[in-house]
Amino acid sequence: MSLKLNTREARGVVIIDVSGRLTMGEAVADIREEIHDQVAQGARKLLLNLAEVTYIDSAGLGELTAAFTSVKNREGQLKLLSLTKRVHDLMQITKLYTVFDVYDDEKTALASFGS
Repeated sequence: MSLKLNTREARGVVIIDVSGRLTMGEAVADIREEIHDQVAQGARKLLLNLAEVTYIDSAGLGELTAAFTSVKNREGQLKLLSLTKRVHDLMQITKLYTVFDVYDDEKTALASFGS
């Protein structure tokens, strides 16, 4: 299954719904390009909804970390929403859970960005 991205906006936050496998190659390039495009268009509050991500490899984790740093360096925020158990466990094992703000529900995640 390839990676699919759907971008929407709610309360001034760009939400990118991600589904499929976030792995080395085209999938990583797709998410990098989408985040870059959103930031280039002025987005500073981004929320990645990973509820339908079935697998992330090391390249995918690396890209999430690079995106977090890139957005933060532009005085923005990138947060994660709805991690599957597999992705949640991976984030804990790699200690990336301490880097990202992670939320279980969209309403709470949106509120965390403030006004």
